[in-house]
Amino acid sequence: MERAIDSPRNDEPAREEDARALSLRWSARVSLTPRILFVNVFALAMLAGGFFYLDSYRSRIVDGRVTQSIREARLIAEAIVAVPDAQRDGLALKLARDMGARVRIYDASARPVIDTRALGLRNFVLQDPDKQDWSQASARFLDAVIDTVVGTPRAPLYREHVSGLNWPDVRTARDTPTVAATVWRAPDRTPVITAAAPLPRGGVVMTTNNAREITQTVRVERFRLGIVLMIVSIVSILLSLFLARTIVRPLRRLARAAVRVRVGRAREVVVPRLPERRDEIGMLARALSDMSLALRARIDAIEAFAADVTHEMKNPLASLRSAVEGMALVKDPALQERLLAIVRDDVHRLDRLITDIAEASRLDAQLSRAKFEAVDLGAMLAALIAGRDARGVERGIRLRLVLRDASDAGFVVLGEGARLERVFDNLIDNAVSFSPEHGLISITVARDLEDVVLEVEDEGPGVPPTAREQVFQRFQSLRPPDEAFGKHSGLGLAIARTIVEAHQGQITAEARGGGIGGARFVIRLPVSEPR
Repeated sequence: MERAIDSPRNDEPAREEDARALSLRWSARVSLTPRILFVNVFALAMLAGGFFYLDSYRSRIVDGRVTQSIREARLIAEAIVAVPDAQRDGLALKLARDMGARVRIYDASARPVIDTRALGLRNFVLQDPDKQDWSQASARFLDAVIDTVVGTPRAPLYREHVSGLNWPDVRTARDTPTVAATVWRAPDRTPVITAAAPLPRGGVVMTTNNAREITQTVRVERFRLGIVLMIVSIVSILLSLFLARTIVRPLRRLARAAVRVRVGRAREVVVPRLPERRDEIGMLARALSDMSLALRARIDAIEAFAADVTHEMKNPLASLRSAVEGMALVKDPALQERLLAIVRDDVHRLDRLITDIAEASRLDAQLSRAKFEAVDLGAMLAALIAGRDARGVERGIRLRLVLRDASDAGFVVLGEGARLERVFDNLIDNAVSFSPEHGLISITVARDLEDVVLEVEDEGPGVPPTAREQVFQRFQSLRPPDEAFGKHSGLGLAIARTIVEAHQGQITAEARGGGIGGARFVIRLPVSEPR
């Protein structure tokens, strides 16, 4: 049975696509604070669009009043025609008073015949802006600003005329004859509406109305909208500043700490963990803190290992130098042979150390590309032990393999045979290095539910409880005091754990059972599913 695990695809295109998806193009050049403010102010600008609605609202009111003025002018014309000439003055006054407008009647030559203002009714009076208080002046200024912003057409300024020919509505009503109306602008920016309707024999009736209530209504609504907009703006800006503070400030602190770590000040930098924050910023802070601590631990381990390797390599190098220098002086063949043996032994030790370092550094990348197949651990261990027995185990140490409760499928797992063999070889080497002379090393393989469990036991001093996790770390070594340099580089168990975990397994160290001393290393690997 064979099942391969495909090697991982090239993630470079995916990373480039993710980078393009996360890029902010031009906005990436702007700090977070102005970006947050811009987003909220943009929403406020959308709310400020209500002023455009007020302009259309005012236009609809003015159009309605124009229609009303046209209707009133037509009704006044019909009423004037229906009464004798002697009663027209009284009727004009009554209608002007009821409608709140100034009524004027012109004859066919456009000369004024009746004027309700000349008759004593002063219900049409324009406000002098110079005599109004500052609040009205401010309102007019705001009217002008908003009209300019929204692009409202500016009505012509209202001026009084004696002759009817100077009024466009009168000329239109006399010449057409139809009812006409015009919207004017009073000095205080309120609308003035004039409307003219034709009379028999060329006469014209004209009404004039200062619709100040339209401006007052619009100003009241605008004031309410302005109050809402001001409150919302203040709240939005405060919330934006609060949001920017809670996001930007911790990010800047984390960035400064990361820069200090990058420039080599890792030992003196304390990356803030922000334990009180449970959001993404807090998660990022704790992740960066853990990363810096892990980096510091890795740097410490590498420095310790480099110092240890430097110290340990001096011994074989010094021995090599002495042996090489001695060979030039020694003439005795027996002594020369002994010096050559020393050279070969020291070279072997250095080669073993360098090989282990190189393999540990390349192991992760190699395992990510490995193809797994069915491996029978029972057969592999039997062959491995047989080969060691054939070569002979140092110091008379014996190896014993025990296979327990094997099913019909055997002890089959998915993995790379060469790598798994390296794991077992490292564990046996480790057990041999700590075992006493003529000691026994037991290798047991058993089935446990969905796992194959392998145990390697020796009769050595065992692993202290405080060091049972430490022994699997790279560059960590608990070496026997009498062990020669080069036989235990401190990477064997770290390599073993990396390989086992790449096979979805676990490896642990514990005390040997029965209280008789020694160490036990336990490996659990998932069973290969039957075809």
